[in-house]
Amino acid sequence: MKRLVLAALWIMALALSAHAAGDSTTGLADATVLIVRHGEKPDSGPGLSPAGEARAQAYAAYFQPFMLDGAPFRPDMLVASADSKNSARERLTLTPLSEALKLPIDQRFADHEVQNLVAALSTESHGKSILIAWHHGQLAKLIKAFGADPKALLPDGKWPGDIFNWVVVLRFDHTGQLVPGSAKVIEEKLAG
Repeated sequence: MKRLVLAALWIMALALSAHAAGDSTTGLADATVLIVRHGEKPDSGPGLSPAGEARAQAYAAYFQPFMLDGAPFRPDMLVASADSKNSARERLTLTPLSEALKLPIDQRFADHEVQNLVAALSTESHGKSILIAWHHGQLAKLIKAFGADPKALLPDGKWPGDIFNWVVVLRFDHTGQLVPGSAKVIEEKLAG
């Protein structure tokens, strides 16, 4: 019994040593994060316009699998900003895909809580293929919170108000750090 206790203590000491040396990984280790803007909005109300509804329906096929650098990417985690009195568009944009993949949509964070979202994804267990739908006014802040430069990706560092068909790609290394030069914007090509 004493040997088992000593062995367990030795293993814990090695783990703590590795952690102190920076060998631990985060929840973003080897992850790929895709970020999209919610679908088109109507003239009034918190929902989607007919074009936004069509985009949401098309995403159900478009993202399973999404071809990324010649390799299939199938989301295993879906995230949308929390519904507010002014918008449920982020959730509605992912709902058909959520139903098709039988994945829940994580909506714990309001659109302005980008730092909290990134902190949670950096520390919690989840899939390595993450698709996020967010409010366009906060997308530059979200991209920056992940460690990318929105000015290098977006015109004047802001997501244009009339653009709905971009996908931001962020890749993370085995330590959970953004791979330098990996951040890019892809123009989606929806069928139809």
